Parts: sequence; structure tokens; C-alpha cells
Amino acid sequence: MTGGYGPGPFARSLAWATVLYLVLPITIVIPVSFTDQRFLSLPQETLSLRHYANLFGSEAWLSAIGQSAMIAVASTLLAVVAGTLCAIGCWRIARRSTELLRALMLLPLIIPSIVYAIGLYRYFGPLGLLDRFLGATIAHGVTGIPYVVITVSAALAAFDPRLEQAARGMGASLSQTLRWVILPRIMPGIASGAIFAFIHSWDELVIVLFIASRQVFTLPRKIWDGINENLDPTMAAVAVLLILFTVLLLFLDGAFRRRRES
Repeated sequence: MTGGYGPGPFARSLAWATVLYLVLPITIVIPVSFTDQRFLSLPQETLSLRHYANLFGSEAWLSAIGQSAMIAVASTLLAVVAGTLCAIGCWRIARRSTELLRALMLLPLIIPSIVYAIGLYRYFGPLGLLDRFLGATIAHGVTGIPYVVITVSAALAAFDPRLEQAARGMGASLSQTLRWVILPRIMPGIASGAIFAFIHSWDELVIVLFIASRQVFTLPRKIWDGINENLDPTMAAVAVLLILFTVLLLFLDGAFRRRRES
């Protein structure tokens, strides 16, 4: 330690208790996914992979995974482009009005999802975007922009403006400066925002329930319908794979953060 005081035993105990409280319900899903029963329960006699086999052999589940992946990738691209340009524009202008604009870009995180979903339902109806791949992509892309704005703005805060001045002084155009100087320096922040935007789209349910019905059937909605119709343990297998995938993305984000700090 270089200074100050570290957390005491009570603070550490409270922190670990909070972590266990948050993680324990998630870890219970793992043994449930290996149950030998036909309903959601812990294994009774032996561990079974039948529900994982059912997952990878089911056209309905694979279709839902494929749709979620396509929407997540497309919406992430939209969020990264729009969010990065917004963050760079606010950073370049650096006025009081840009702070207001940056705050407005965070509204999708502040407004309850159900309120935003109702607004999208009313707005998308006349445009013919309900139950369309494009409509789901736009909805998830817009709600993913705040994650990119936050991470890219943090990366720009650590950017040395003298590098840009040096590039412009050597005759580089604005586009060349952006492509060769600014973007490479803030790329870890862009990648971090892209990861969070992807996770947000991959897990989002409320908006899809409002703007989609038959043609757009994402994985979270498939799980939701499965809970309402029958308690198939295949949902637990899906949940385990989602947890592993999300943890992998978070580790990837941690690697980008360490690279940005170095």
C-alpha cells in the first residue's frame, strides 16, 4: 500500500457476503442442468447430459440462439459506431452543451426498460418495424449506445491531446488523425463498450416482448416462454451456457481494461 487505510475485517466480510448472496442463485443452476429428472430439480440418482443433448438437438433452441447472436452482433455494430462518434464529438467540442448531450445519451440506462419498450411499440408500429429483425436491431443498438459512450469517454479522458496536435502539425488531415492517432489509442475503450453492448443485447428481454411476436424469437424470449409453458430443465442448460459465455466476455473486457491502463 502506498497510503491510506485498507478495508477492515468487517468490510471484507460484508463484501464477500454480498458476493456470495449474488452468486449463489446462479451457481445453483449448474447442478440443476445435470438433473436426471424431467422437471427442474437437483439430480436424484445420477448426473445426466440429456438436457444439453436436447438443447443442441432442438431446432427451436438453436434458432433462438442464432437470432439472438445475429441481433446482438448487428446492434453492437450500430452502438459502437454511434456511441464512438458521439463520445469523440463531445470530447472535441468540450462545451457545456456537450455535457448535456452526453447525459441525454445515457437516458436508455436511466429510463425503466418497460417505459422505453412501450414507447418503441407505439413508435415502431406505423413504421412497420414491429416483429422485424431491423426493429429489434435498432432497439438494442440504441439501448447499447450508453455503454459505448461511457467507456469511450473514459478512454478519451486519458488521451493526451498533444498527440493529436503533433499529428495535425505534421500535416495529417482530420480523418487521418482520427484513423491513425485517436482510434488506436482509445480502441480498448471501444472494445470494452462493444462487449457490454453485446451482453446487453444478448440478455435483453423486456423490449423484445413488446416489439416482437413470431418472426423475431430471441433466446431470452424462448426461456421466458419455456418458464410460462413448462419447466423444461433444458432452460437450466441454456442458463449455464449463457453464464459461461458472459463470464468469458467479462474476462475479455478485463484484458482490454488492463491494456488501456498500461
